[in-house]
Amino acid sequence: MADRLVDLRSDTVTRPTPGMRRAMAEAEVGDDVYAEDPTVTALEERVAALFGHEAALFVPSGTMGNQIGMRLVCEPGQEILCDADAHVVTYEMGAAAAIFGISTRTVVSSGGRLDAAQLIEQVRPQDNWHLTATAAVAVENTHNRGGGLVQPLDQLRALWDWSRGAGVAVHLDGARVWNAHVASGVDLATYGRLADTASVCFSKGLGTPVGSVLVASAERIATARLWRKRLGGGMRQVGVLAAACLYALDHHLPRLGEDHEHAQLLAERLGVDPATVQTNMVVLDDLEAPLVAEAAKAQGVLVSQVSARRIRLVTHLDVDRAGIERAADVLAELLDR
Repeated sequence: MADRLVDLRSDTVTRPTPGMRRAMAEAEVGDDVYAEDPTVTALEERVAALFGHEAALFVPSGTMGNQIGMRLVCEPGQEILCDADAHVVTYEMGAAAAIFGISTRTVVSSGGRLDAAQLIEQVRPQDNWHLTATAAVAVENTHNRGGGLVQPLDQLRALWDWSRGAGVAVHLDGARVWNAHVASGVDLATYGRLADTASVCFSKGLGTPVGSVLVASAERIATARLWRKRLGGGMRQVGVLAAACLYALDHHLPRLGEDHEHAQLLAERLGVDPATVQTNMVVLDDLEAPLVAEAAKAQGVLVSQVSARRIRLVTHLDVDRAGIERAADVLAELLDR
């Protein structure tokens, strides 16, 4: 069964490819806490340039990247505003409050879709001592609980343009911004320049074993380096991981379109409107999720239970076309579709 297992739970379950393993084994390394790892430096410079920022910092996880990024633009006692299903408030264990003393306030969105005006009207002023001041707005692109939704560029621009005059920062949770880039054709630099801080992840669609990169101004990244050390994220000869990220940029970024095509195939086979599938996620609603998940697992197909009535399927580089076809066969039979 292990040989035939099709794992669609997440794009985090991938294993390094042989080429990536070779790049990791051959990486030139040094002590990154002393900023002496040349492979890490090369990765940080490349990612900063890709997103149109001055500097970048390699961190162990997307959660650390998000939390440090938000701390750079929000002081203890201030608040971050975001949508109610955002990863930073749903899956990051209340870290902003627990670690940094930052409040978060949420607005219910339509399936995770950014509505700039909706968020802007909820912003609290910084000159009213009766209120908790809104220091920053966090945006997730693509949106995980929104089923891989790509945020509309016009809404991102509207939020950014407003924020410049309002003195409110924008943080981008860009864990899957690579998918947004491939699906929309929008340059990474365009996305990057519409945020003051952005965290981008390599261990999801790009298939590395670990690692994210935080981008921002040089001054903010200098401060971020201190926060990374305080949080236990200072890493030593970590060029072996940075090499995997560099390899992924060269070899795995261009192929994300295949994952999107596979998601479309699943949608068509399972009766999901293909228009609702923008990247590498397919959401199945109104079903007995635990029963379907267990039945699929028994036939070698793993899926993610988002709730009692919802299942999420995520395509990635470890599942080829044949695997997608087999998963579709199994699920279609279970769902009688």
